Amino acid sequence: HVQLVESGGGSVQVGGSLRLSCEVSGYIGSRYSMAWFCQAPGKEREGVVTICTDDTENIFYTYYFDSVKGRFTISRESGKNTVHLQMNSLKPEDTAMYYCAATSRLLTGSLPLQAGQYKYWGQGTQVTVS
Repeated sequence: HVQLVESGGGSVQVGGSLRLSCEVSGYIGSRYSMAWFCQAPGKEREGVVTICTDDTENIFYTYYFDSVKGRFTISRESGKNTVHLQMNSLKPEDTAMYYCAATSRLLTGSLPLQAGQYKYWGQGTQVTVS
């Protein structure tokens, strides 16, 4: 049984930083994709970043949504089943609920930032930038 638990959200001023974490329990697969999505009130859930990796901690590739390139960085913590999202230079439009997601496939092409491609989801953590 796979569970994803997010943490690290909060309120921050414009230009500030936050680090979100997603702790995974259970076995996703030997190769898998993990992603962060965000959803603002009244808007659809949209992909922020995806990391495609395996259970020996190899990172095959990452995908970033254009609006976060150069500001957000996804990483996985060595020795732990945890993925982090470092968010810098935050803007008011980054305000949203952020969700961690995972699936037991390596997603390529246009798939990595599509919510429907992911099987496992966390409960979300709120990020507010003002």
